[in-house]
Amino acid sequence: MQTQRLTSAEISQLWSMYMNDSMSVCTFKHSLKTVEDSEVRAVIEYGLSLSQDHVEKLKTLFQSENIPVPIGLNEQDVDLTAPSLYTDEFWINNVKQTGQMGLTLYSQALSLAARPDIQYLFSECLRESIKLREQAMDVLLTKGIYVRAPYITTPNKVDFVTNQNFLAGFFGEKRPLLSLEVANLYDNIQRNALGQQLLTGFQQVARSKKVRQYIERGKEIAGKHTNLFSNVLQKEELPASVMWDTGVKESTVPPFSDKLMMFQTSAMNAAGIAYYGTSMSTCLRRDLSTHYARLMVEIGLFAEDGINLMIENGWFEEPPRTINHNELAKGND
Repeated sequence: MQTQRLTSAEISQLWSMYMNDSMSVCTFKHSLKTVEDSEVRAVIEYGLSLSQDHVEKLKTLFQSENIPVPIGLNEQDVDLTAPSLYTDEFWINNVKQTGQMGLTLYSQALSLAARPDIQYLFSECLRESIKLREQAMDVLLTKGIYVRAPYITTPNKVDFVTNQNFLAGFFGEKRPLLSLEVANLYDNIQRNALGQQLLTGFQQVARSKKVRQYIERGKEIAGKHTNLFSNVLQKEELPASVMWDTGVKESTVPPFSDKLMMFQTSAMNAAGIAYYGTSMSTCLRRDLSTHYARLMVEIGLFAEDGINLMIENGWFEEPPRTINHNELAKGND
């Protein structure tokens, strides 16, 4: 039996994991009702089984630690009778992206964990994310619909930088992109293109006018970022391909609640800021760093407005926090 208390780092990661998996249970359940391709269905079924297992394990863990179980998202946030909103190709790309984000989130969670049982939990989740991504990738590759990163001509010798113009990007001649810079641009294009498709569907079915307007703004931001990154690659005579399928069907019947759609948009905002931060930290051309810094601020302001909208509607579940001892002391006055 565990005698060590959970640390703040462990609680924060477990809470976020519960919220994200409760949302995935809803979205996976609906996609299974509407997906047509048997290979795509098999991958989604695996993803659903993982999310359901995580939710049950976390409920048990929270209860054993006397921590309130989050409400998260549940059956009230999904209409399993609603018709299909997205194509099979969208869903398999979405599952691949889910697995990819799991690699990032669980590796961070594992690095913050101290208790052996929590380390084991996050290690298992990391392995599951690898398998989920592999399964989705196999389907995408088999069907010939995986969009590969651009190929580059590799140098035939090792070289060293001798001029500080290597870092330039605003004036004068720009050096060619580094392979890591190309990789980050490609990855950010794919994420934004997928996010734009997701938000197009959300805008189509959102009940609240304010939510529709907010989602439309997010869709425009994602499209603008996709175009910016694509233009950078195209100026280097590199392809900037995205998914071929438009991804969104004609249905206007909402399969998800406005709360769920706002939660998923908020999660995308957080992921976008994190990925841009990583891209910024690894690029060595000043113009790219400036792009990432500016776009992170734009997403941050958009994310703040989204949280305010969720608070206004009573949808923003407060994460675990420290006790305000000063407020408690005022109660004795």
